[in-house]
Amino acid sequence: MASFGTVSTQRLATCEPDLQYIFREVVKHFDCSVLCGHRDEAAQMKAFNDRVSKVQYPNSKHNSYPSMAVDVAPYPIDWDDLERFRHFGFYVKGVAAVLLERGEIEHKIRWGGDWDSDHDTKDQTFHDLVHFELIKA
Repeated sequence: MASFGTVSTQRLATCEPDLQYIFREVVKHFDCSVLCGHRDEAAQMKAFNDRVSKVQYPNSKHNSYPSMAVDVAPYPIDWDDLERFRHFGFYVKGVAAVLLERGEIEHKIRWGGDWDSDHDTKDQTFHDLVHFELIKA
């Protein structure tokens, strides 16, 4: 069974408890790395200027504390294996749905590979395959 390393654990600790719970369950069966949790103003503006975020500070769900968003990638990370990112994204959504149904978390999750949650990854205008954010259930 996989587990988070020190850096992933520290990054995940900056996130809302539902995100922490979801990804602690996910990593038990699908090894992954937490790339980013909370972003301060400088980090958000860098993400915006690097065009990896569409929003400026303080409008990202990463900017609240605890963060309502987290960036997580399947491990080992192969940025060219988009199919693996899609598989991982839908796996995370499935785990979150089960946890919500059981009453173990309070929020639904939205994934940056399927922003409108219609299970079609080809209709997106902005692909953020590592991004997961909480929305009201």
